[in-house]
Amino acid sequence: MAAPKAHPILLPLALLVVVMVAGRCECTDPEQVAEEVHHIIANATRRSLASYSACRTGNPIDDCWRCDPNWEANRRRLADCAIGFGKAAVGGRNGRIYVVSDSSDNDVVNPKPGTLRHAVIQDESLWIIFKRDMVIKLKEELVMNSHKTIDGRGASVHIADGPCIKIHYATNIIIHGIHIHDCKPGSSNVVIRDSPHHAGHWQKSDADAVSIFGGKNIWIDHCSLSSCQDGLIDAIHGSTAITISNNYMTHHDKVMLLGHSDEYFQDKGMQVMV
Repeated sequence: MAAPKAHPILLPLALLVVVMVAGRCECTDPEQVAEEVHHIIANATRRSLASYSACRTGNPIDDCWRCDPNWEANRRRLADCAIGFGKAAVGGRNGRIYVVSDSSDNDVVNPKPGTLRHAVIQDESLWIIFKRDMVIKLKEELVMNSHKTIDGRGASVHIADGPCIKIHYATNIIIHGIHIHDCKPGSSNVVIRDSPHHAGHWQKSDADAVSIFGGKNIWIDHCSLSSCQDGLIDAIHGSTAITISNNYMTHHDKVMLLGHSDEYFQDKGMQVMV
């Protein structure tokens, strides 16, 4: 299968924005990270100009995997392509492939095998792909467990017209190539399963496309996000080590919230690359 076409890029990748809320923390040196990213971009640009290969774009993330004719068999290589503060996000690289074959979301407490919800709550590392094009209308927000990749390459996958994605104190998450739009609030005080061994009460969701709450090592790449009732991507309550790259964000006036508030101490060391 040919590599899927790239989504339009929200900002030229060379226009790097490194966000760090100042304060005491055990943080990666932001100046070092910025220098490293600019070096990677410059090298990718030089290789693109010097190459006759049509797959070379000058975008180091794309060039990392798109030139592999067997990319579909080597999907996990994507986990080595992140840059910036979220580059350590391995997602489900060390786990098996899980194929989502069912777009339904009828039971948020005991999700059906083959659904996206059943995949993301598992304790094991999983690289999640999709059997075919699908539109997933979630009944309640999708609460992700750690060490997961949601990889939409090779299919047109929409999460739309319902609650959307929640990363709640989870680590090592990669979300790539998914269309997330028209997100709506969920129910109040609803029971949702977030692991094979636990289902708990959750308050009404905020209708963000992706809500990151206390998350770490997160990479959101090549997604399209639009028209949600609250934000598109929110990162709050101590979330850090995040890269948000190559995303297409449209039809929205509250695109990103980075940090709960100026006074919230846990966000003083937040590090995000956009």
